[in-house]
Order: sequence, then C-alpha cells, then structure tokens
Amino acid sequence: MKDSFKSVACTSENPDWEKAVQRQSELYDRGNDIRSEFERDYTRLLHCQAYRRLKHKTQVFFAPHNDHICTRMEHVQHVASVASTVAKYLGLNDQLTQAIATGHDIGHAPFGHHGEDCLNDLLSQKEGLNAPKKFWHERNSLFFADYIETLPDPDGVQKNLDLTYAVRDGLICHCGEIDQQGIKPRSDNLDLYTIKRPGLIQPYTWEGCVVKVADKIAYLGRDIEDARAYHILDMSAYRQLREIVGSTLGFEGKGRKAFRSGKAVNTTVLINDLIVDMCEQSSPEKGLCFSDEYFKFILELKKFSFAKIYSHWRLVEFQHYAKNVIETIYRTLMKTQVYAVNGRASVILKYFPKLSVEFESWLVKYTNYEPFHQKDRKKIYRYDTKQVFDVTNDESFQKCVIEFISGMTDQFAMEIYEEIIQF
Repeated sequence: MKDSFKSVACTSENPDWEKAVQRQSELYDRGNDIRSEFERDYTRLLHCQAYRRLKHKTQVFFAPHNDHICTRMEHVQHVASVASTVAKYLGLNDQLTQAIATGHDIGHAPFGHHGEDCLNDLLSQKEGLNAPKKFWHERNSLFFADYIETLPDPDGVQKNLDLTYAVRDGLICHCGEIDQQGIKPRSDNLDLYTIKRPGLIQPYTWEGCVVKVADKIAYLGRDIEDARAYHILDMSAYRQLREIVGSTLGFEGKGRKAFRSGKAVNTTVLINDLIVDMCEQSSPEKGLCFSDEYFKFILELKKFSFAKIYSHWRLVEFQHYAKNVIETIYRTLMKTQVYAVNGRASVILKYFPKLSVEFESWLVKYTNYEPFHQKDRKKIYRYDTKQVFDVTNDESFQKCVIEFISGMTDQFAMEIYEEIIQF
C-alpha cells in the first residue's frame, strides 16, 4: 500500500536517526545545507574511482565487447532504479536508498563472482575448504568505502569518504543471494566489521532492506536477456522458461506478461511485475515480501539461471583464463614484499612498467612504504589517509595485494597479465 512504511522511514523523526547519520569522523563543511546527509553520501560514492571502474567490471559475461551487454555499473543502476521506485511508493527515504544502491558493489572484484571466489581461495589456502570466506564483495564494498576510496577536500587534500552508518551498513548487508521472505531490519547498531558472513545479518534500515531485495529483482531478467544475446540458451531452455512461468504464475493473466514472442523473459515487464507484487504484499508488520506465486517464480528462475547460464561451458572456459590472470598477478606482486620493505618495489617490477607505476602508487597511499627515490611522495600527493597495510607483515602484505587486485577492472587485469607473460 502506498506510503505504508512512512512511519518507519529513516528520517529525523525516527528514534534511530542519530545513529543512522553518524560518521566515523567529522565530514568537512560545505557551508550550505542544500544536500542532506544521505545525498552527500550519494554524490561521494558517485564521484569515487571504485564506482567509475564498475563500467568495466563483469556482471555475468566477462569483459564484453558488445556495448549492450550488462556490466557491473549498469547492474548498479538497475538496482538503484528498482530500489528508488519501491522506496518512493512505500514512503521510505529515497535519498538513503539511492546512496546504498549506488555504492553497494564498489568492492566487487574483476571477473564478477568468479573473481571474488579466486581472491577468497588465495586468502583461505591455509585454512582448508570449509573455512569462512575471507573475501566477499559486500564486506569489501564497506572496506573500500571506509579505507580505500578518497576524494579531495576543498583544500585539495585526499581524504576518505566518511559515510554515514546507515549507508555503510547497507553496503555490507546488501547480499541478495539468500532467499528470504518477510525481510525486516535488525534493531541493534552493531560494529559492522563483526559481521563474518554475507547475507545472514539484515540491514539496519528498511531502506537497506529494499536495496537487498532490489539487487535480486534487478539481475534475474537481465541475465537471461544477455544470455539470449550471446546464444547461450537453446530451444529446450526456452521451453523450460515457459514451463516455469506456466507452473508458478499460470499462462493466463499476469503470468503471460513475462514473455515476449513466446521465447524470452521480458526484462522490463518482469521487473515491473516483481516491484508491483512486492509493493502490494509488503507491510511493516509482514516485512518486505512477495506473494507465494512470485516467490516460487523467483526461486525457479534462479535455479534455471544457475543451471543454464552461470554453469554454461563457455563461461566455465573463461573462468579458467580469469583464474590464471588473477593468480599470475598475485604471485608476481607477492614476490615484491622483500623489496617493498626497503622501498624498492619498483626495482623488481621494472620490466612491467604499467604494473610498477600503479602498484607503487598503491603502496605509497595505503601502507608504510617509502620509495627510496622519493620518500616524501605521500606528502607531495597530499594523501591524508590512514595506514591500512604494513609491508613488513606477511599477512598484511598479502591482504594489500588482494585488495589491489580487487580494485582492477577486467580489462586492466588482462592488460597487466599480458604485460607479465610477454617477452
């Protein structure tokens, strides 16, 4: 029902407002109140480099040359669109929703979820296959927002984003992979870095919950549309799609709207139908939910996508290549630690000029590294950033390398790989 969540929106009337807008440090003053706290978070995320790189990061299909295939940035915009539509209708804070949606994937690795798994495997080698994930993109989005991404203040000094608690919480709690009905926000404002697994802790705000559901709505139809463009789906897959709609929604009435020409799920209609169903079914008492028919439809569509798209042999073949790219870069950079301790990382990387420049700049900005040829470079570049990693500590240096790779685009990772292996 329209405006049915207005009383629980994250506004100044909400009893949790002060905690929601709390920042880790004092954000510099702009001398005006044109933008709200969450609008400032939105524009800071929009301007940061991690957001810009999303246009060259994988959504499902790796390093696409087709301009019309969904990239990570387009996915983020779909999520923002869905979340904004829902928030406005239900009476929630659209500014908070937009900020969370815009930043929710800034911690994604190159090559999509496969790249995420590769980085986690590199971090978890010593703890066995059943160890908790050490690298997961939701937590990495929070980490990038808190420690990696910077913007110049009015004096030109690079400083961290200093986002509000509600937005930071939405970044780490946005996981839409776990299927749940009746999603409601949690009540405790816990330390976000105590969250150890993706998807199990609900967001602190209703707006964060909306983004979590919007993440799922946004990718379901779009992935199928792209699979069709790449001829991933055969006629038996199309028949299976029709059976899914017929068995869950019925071929009459609303069930027929999901198809175009009897072959493929119509992305825009599917998104519209899911938004309408959720808005009709949800309430503060029940939580954010779908009708039984549409929830079953979502589960079947996800199962179909994993079987017919994400596991397709063409994607699996590229995954082997992507794994080699990431691991080659990782091994190359891990060899530099002994040189980095003495400020000479560029010496060992001299045959890889592009990698050398970028990695040494990363070390200067985020570690205690001091290049022997320019020890005051951090001061010259006006980096007012915390030391995040220690080049003298093995575990910290490994994390430093992993985070550097996680920020790469697909194209940049492949360029660095070619630079390394070419003679």
